[in-house]
Amino acid sequence: ELSNHKMTATISILALLTTLLALLASPTPCLSSTTTTTNEPKIPQTTTISGRLLLPSVLTNPSPKKSHQPPVVLNSTRITLNDGTHTTYTQPDGTFHFYRVPPGVHLLDVQSRQFHFSQVKIQILPDALDSPKCIEYAFPGAPKQAISHPLELMAHASYDYFEPRQGFSLMGIFKNPMLLLMVATAGMMFWMPKMMEGLDPEQKEQMQRQMEMQQDPSKMLTQLWGDLTGTGEDDSPSAIEKKPSAKAGGKTARRGKKD
Repeated sequence: ELSNHKMTATISILALLTTLLALLASPTPCLSSTTTTTNEPKIPQTTTISGRLLLPSVLTNPSPKKSHQPPVVLNSTRITLNDGTHTTYTQPDGTFHFYRVPPGVHLLDVQSRQFHFSQVKIQILPDALDSPKCIEYAFPGAPKQAISHPLELMAHASYDYFEPRQGFSLMGIFKNPMLLLMVATAGMMFWMPKMMEGLDPEQKEQMQRQMEMQQDPSKMLTQLWGDLTGTGEDDSPSAIEKKPSAKAGGKTARRGKKD
């Protein structure tokens, strides 16, 4: 009996040792299970940006004077974030939504062919995904102002691609530069003879010489070069005849008598 008891004890000890050796020899299943639980994919943090495009009441409700014009309706408009990384279109009521927008700084542009809307710079923080900070400015370099979210963007102006055809205008004829030039030329032709009548003979001769020089460019250049160098010909007569005075004549007669 003692031998049988020893044998069973020995067998149980050997079985326990083999079990421990097996556990020590193969620890990978436990580690693999722990690693698979820690490396689970994380869901990225994103948020939704919403807003609405609005039109001024002047366009949607025209005045009685312009009752013949139908009210302006905002068509489906393309809106982008960061030059097209996110794109959406407005609903019939002007609302729009951007889904799954990650944290960071984003630039919102309204790609409208009818109206001009402001640009909006949106800052989304990881700690405050539901309350983004929004700054609006009408155009780059314009004054900036903070606005709340959801966005409400009012159109600043409408684009006019065609100019209305102008009707006949009498004042428009007088604004024509060719007509003004013709009127000035006719006025000069009418006033020049009267101006010539009041001039002295010497001034008339000088004007005639200038006109002759204008007809002959070589003479005009010669005269201009002479004026610059100081060697030009003097237009005045070289010798001026002087009549002897009565006193001078009396003195000569007396000298002749004395001789």
